Amino acid sequence: MKKEFIQQRIAVFAGTTIDPNADSEVIEMLKRKFNIHLPQRPTLDEALKACISDHEIINLISDYREISQ
Repeated sequence: MKKEFIQQRIAVFAGTTIDPNADSEVIEMLKRKFNIHLPQRPTLDEALKACISDHEIINLISDYREISQ
């Protein structure tokens, strides 16, 4: 999947444009919009992977972050 397409899908779910690589933006949006509190892990990527089945947006953010590396 292309990075731009994934970012558009994230924006549709979030209702706003966020930077999926900005940890603070991702955490805040997941809490505010979806009431998702990520588990504590050494990195945000690990926390996302730990709860990837909770909501499709988590999978999209994780995919975007993998492509961006």
